[in-house]
Amino acid sequence: MIDDDLQSIIASTKGFMPADEGHALHKAGVAAGRIGPLLEVGSYCGLSALYLGAAAREVGTVLVTIDHHRGSEETQPGWEHHDPEVVDSTTGRIDTLPFLRAALERAGLEDVVVAVIGQSPLVASLLGGGLGLVFIDGGHSIDVVRADYEAWAGHIAHGGLLAIHDVFEDPAAGGQAPFEIWLRAVRDGFTPVSTTGSLRILRR
Repeated sequence: MIDDDLQSIIASTKGFMPADEGHALHKAGVAAGRIGPLLEVGSYCGLSALYLGAAAREVGTVLVTIDHHRGSEETQPGWEHHDPEVVDSTTGRIDTLPFLRAALERAGLEDVVVAVIGQSPLVASLLGGGLGLVFIDGGHSIDVVRADYEAWAGHIAHGGLLAIHDVFEDPAAGGQAPFEIWLRAVRDGFTPVSTTGSLRILRR
């Protein structure tokens, strides 16, 4: 449930997810969390983890959120979504982990969200299947998105959900890699369920 307190924390958390997409993701998490645990590829500063973490708590499951916390291509210096505030002044490198931890603490979700620091495909090789939902929202180059899809699609339980963020059919609206992966998921037998803004959800 997204109550007023959590909504206030969400509003103060860095991220790139409009509220309507966040609420759609939360709804999907509630439905899929009854099937199995939730998993997110791409934590950034924790915005979508708050929506999914709240869903996990609501249905008594957990969210695993994976990120190397060094930023994706589009958040590096000189790119459109770069934020100097997430650069560690000591190392000069992006480090979004402290922002994720702070967001989870403020929201009281540390007991239902497991934060894993690492590369998505490597983590996938260590975990089993039976996931209720996989949310792909890490790097947006075709190689990265393809690797995330190939690493995690097979971990989704029958009837579980695959959510993909930043899916744009029109190249003028955004990068095409997530859209190409959405097309591949459909070819692989996933059934489209819903579209909210750039968030697309499919069922296995």
